[in-house]
Amino acid sequence: MHDLTPKRSELDPIEIASIDEIRSLQLERLRWSLRHAYDNVEMYRARFDALGVHPEDLTQLSDLAKFPFTTKGDLREAYPFGMFAVPRGQILRVHASSGTTGKPTVVGYTQKDIDNWADLMARSLRASGLRRGDMVHNAYGYGLFTGGLGAHYGIERLGATVVPMSGGQTEKQVALIEDFRPDGIMVTPSYMLNILEQYHRMGFDPRGSSLKVGVFGAEPWTDAMRREVEAAFDMHAVDIYGLSEIMGPGVANECVETKDGPVIWEDHFLPEIIDPETGAVLPDGELGELVITTLTKEGLPMVRYRTRDLTRLLPGTARSMRRMAKITGRSDDMIILRGVNVFPSQIEEQVLQVPGLAPYYQIELVTVGRMDAMRVHVELLPAAVASGQSEGHNQACKAQLAKRIKDIVGISAEVSVGEPGSVERSQGKARRVVDAREKG
Repeated sequence: MHDLTPKRSELDPIEIASIDEIRSLQLERLRWSLRHAYDNVEMYRARFDALGVHPEDLTQLSDLAKFPFTTKGDLREAYPFGMFAVPRGQILRVHASSGTTGKPTVVGYTQKDIDNWADLMARSLRASGLRRGDMVHNAYGYGLFTGGLGAHYGIERLGATVVPMSGGQTEKQVALIEDFRPDGIMVTPSYMLNILEQYHRMGFDPRGSSLKVGVFGAEPWTDAMRREVEAAFDMHAVDIYGLSEIMGPGVANECVETKDGPVIWEDHFLPEIIDPETGAVLPDGELGELVITTLTKEGLPMVRYRTRDLTRLLPGTARSMRRMAKITGRSDDMIILRGVNVFPSQIEEQVLQVPGLAPYYQIELVTVGRMDAMRVHVELLPAAVASGQSEGHNQACKAQLAKRIKDIVGISAEVSVGEPGSVERSQGKARRVVDAREKG
């Protein structure tokens, strides 16, 4: 693979500033952000007053623990524009969630917010190994989802050429990659597997593609999947992190030279890790729920937003700012099965360890008698079927995967091994868990 390490002269000075400089800037910006939220958002003013805290009470960064959390439910209750901190006329763009579990969450951006977002996306792409003059195939969905347009503006701000493909039309995706010869691709990791499958279907060699780097985000993915994609395409695969409530993609990004967890751009966001049950702040290095406070957002400041993502904060390596460990899952995605906590990523790790299985899976939760149970749906690689040995291979893979899940994850699961293409494919984020349990 290519050496895409950026030169120090290409970095923003704050990326390699001293820790003292970063913390000083954070304190200055945090004071402004708390005051901005208190003065302009009724919900924050009421919450702060109810707790007896005031923006002026913040004299050091650790004082942030005195202030209240914000949740996705707060945004839904304020639907559509109740948490905007500037007059609606100063909001240049709105994005929103799908609203599949209730009212959508709506987020808004001023011109300064849009500019900061583009700058941070450009920084993220540079950290990924992309440069001015490169071409980037953008397969994130456009529209109310923040991924497509967030990536688009960042690619342009970097000075690279954007191919605004969006999601879906997988055959056309592959054709354009082969014809346009882009240097990078931005896409969800699960959809990149669809693109890989289409490469084989169309008779193209993915290792012969022009892609040097893939920037993957919008869903948790494992190091096993990273190895799978990197080997298949002979390219670097790096992790980008973000969420619409905080900004969108580009809140944090891995550095291509280390690939040791996304660097949080701490000049714009202040991270904390808390115990998801008690809300207590945990020291760096301990696993817990990621909480983020925005430091520069004008349109929609967020104070201690509970992301529900489970990770840990780690010291900086390629950059001065702290990293976040790869997300193990979400506290609200955790499956509790017969007293054992399970995350979809743990099942994915085991699927990718079984030779002959394709990297697609779906977990189905069912009721057997009076007990909850798990079925894991996977599929064979086309080569296993072409060899004419699919039945024997099917049974061997089923037994091996069930044993790995029992031995390593700690639960018994029924494994269903289907033909190639039998597991549901995504056009964006994959639907990893289907809850078919009887509702009592």
